[in-house]
Amino acid sequence: MANKVRCKWCNLKNDLYVKYHDEEWCQPNFDDKYLFKMLILESFQAGLSWECILNKREAFEKAYDNFDIDKICNYDDKKIAELLANKNIIRNKLKILASINNAKIFKNIQKDYGSFYNYLKTFTNNKIFYEIGKNTSNLSDNISKDMQKKGMKFVGSTTIYSYLQAVGIIYSHDKDCFLFKSN
Repeated sequence: MANKVRCKWCNLKNDLYVKYHDEEWCQPNFDDKYLFKMLILESFQAGLSWECILNKREAFEKAYDNFDIDKICNYDDKKIAELLANKNIIRNKLKILASINNAKIFKNIQKDYGSFYNYLKTFTNNKIFYEIGKNTSNLSDNISKDMQKKGMKFVGSTTIYSYLQAVGIIYSHDKDCFLFKSN
C-alpha cells in the first residue's frame, strides 16, 4: 500500500488519513446514520482541515453519543457546556449549537422525504458525479442554498461539496491516484 500513488492532499505520514482516503473517501455510503455523522463532522471542518477533524472523529463520536440523532436533538445547556469543555473535540460554541440545530432539521428532512438520502436524490437524480479540481459546483451550491433555507448552519457550498465527496456522491480522486476513475 505504501508504494501506491494517492491524491495530493493525503498526508501519507498519517495512517488514519491514508485509511480514510483508501477505504472511505468518495465511496458511496448513503446510510442515513452515516450521512448524518458526516454532515455534523463536515460542518465542524469549516475553516479547518479535514485531517484535523478526522484525527478527532473518535472523540466526536464519543462526545456526540455515537451520533445518535435523537439524543443530539435533545441536547440541553448542561450537554452544551460538557461539549464546550471537551478538549478532544472542536470547542466552537457556534458550531456546537449549529450541530444541534442541524440535527433537528436533518430529522425533519427525513420525515418529509422518507430518508435524508431521498432528499439528496432530489438534487442528484441518484447520479454519481465524477470531477476533480473543484471545491464547489452547481450541485453543492443548490444543496447548500436549500439547506440554509431550511435553517441549517455551517453548510456553505464548499462544506457541502466536501460532504458530497465524503459520502460518495462526488467522486474526485486525482488522475494519478490509484483510485481514480471516471464515468
